[in-house]
This record gives sequence, C-alpha cells and structure tokens, in this order.
Amino acid sequence: MAGVELLSDQGYRLDGRKASELRKVQARMGVFAQADGSAYIEQGNTKALAVVYGPHEVRGSRSRTMHDRAVINCQYSMATFSTAERKRRPHGDRKSSEMSLHLKQTFEAAVLTQLYPRSQIDIYVKILQSDGGNYSACVNAATLALVDAGIPMRDYVCACTAGFVEDTPLADLCHAEESGGGTTLALALLPRSRHIALVQMDARLHQDHLDMLMEAAAEACRGLSKVLDGVVRQHLQEVSVLTRD
Repeated sequence: MAGVELLSDQGYRLDGRKASELRKVQARMGVFAQADGSAYIEQGNTKALAVVYGPHEVRGSRSRTMHDRAVINCQYSMATFSTAERKRRPHGDRKSSEMSLHLKQTFEAAVLTQLYPRSQIDIYVKILQSDGGNYSACVNAATLALVDAGIPMRDYVCACTAGFVEDTPLADLCHAEESGGGTTLALALLPRSRHIALVQMDARLHQDHLDMLMEAAAEACRGLSKVLDGVVRQHLQEVSVLTRD
C-alpha cells in the first residue's frame, strides 16, 4: 500500500486505531415496521441498511422453486449519495450483481433453508454511506435483519476485511486502506463453528501471508460477533419492555 502513511512508526493507523482494532460499530434492529425483519448498521463511516421479507411463496418462474429448501434472493445496491463520486449507479450493474451473488452464497451457508421448502427469503441491502468494508457491513446488517425476522440460522454470520501494510495485517479496513494498492481480503465467518461462509481476495497474495491475514480477519469477525450479540440482546430487552406495557 503506497501513498499516504497508512501506519505510523508507533503502530497507529490513519484514524488512530491499532492494527487489530475494529471501527466503532452502532446498530439498530426493527427499523421498518412494514418488513418482516430490518436492521441498520454503522461500521465507522460505512452505513448500511438491510430489509428481509419471507419466508413466502416463490415469486416468478416456478422453475426456481426448490422442493427441499428455501430459495434465498439477495439484492445489493448503493445510494447515489453514498460516495464522493456522484455518478449514477444503475440497479443491476456488474459490481452490484457480483455483490448480490456473494451475499446469496454467504447466507445459503448460514440460514436453515431446509426448514422452509418451496419458499423464498428476500434480503435487500443498501449502502447509504461508503467508507470501506461494504460487503462486511451488508453481511452484518443482513444478519441482524434475519434475526429480527425470526429466521433460524446456524450462527451469526459476521464479516470483516483485512489487509497488509508493510507486513503488518490490519483488520476492518477503511476506504483509504482498501484503495492503498495492497491485497484486501473479505471474510464471512460463523464464529462458533469457525465455518467459513465466504472468503474473497481482490489481488494475489503469497501463501506465506495468507494464514496471517485470515487469522486477522477471523479474530475481527469474532469480535464483531460479540457486538452483534449485544445488539440482539438489547433489542430483545426493548421489545419485552414494550410488550409488557
């Protein structure tokens, strides 16, 4: 990673974090009453919204129906105002389609789809503000939305990025670190079983460095799991107070 100094001699990053430190995470569940499940998350300056509908009957072609499990449909998009570039981002462009596919693969590994044969679960995610880790924020927001919808999963799905600066692995990259020119790895993990739902790299990486980068991302995912669990527990407390009243 070249350009600005991404890691100081004292081991601090551009935003003052240590190498393995996560960005501040804030999240809320149940933000849309009309949906079966919804959630909003902020990871640093990256903000994402997720909405879940279903399970419901399969819409469209009947050939998509699975007789032994539910079909998961994911759609990813970015708000026009989400980045400094004000270019139009048409729905269904290549990058959005690729991200939608990655999200679909991620949640197929986590949702207990066999409990809902011949049905469909829709997951819609939108990036409202982008500052690195878009995939991770979408996965974490969608996980909370699925919990809000009451859809059973094997575990929380937690996602985070990692990358190298001068042989030092950094976790939870911001946009400046992602665009610095080095390899960026995105990992979606089911923390309790340590099952990998998805791993993606945007450049080549020497095999000797892979384990170090994977462990940095996995440790960050385990940290995020505790944060998401806290959000769910807080939401349940709020709901139980409202229902008692």
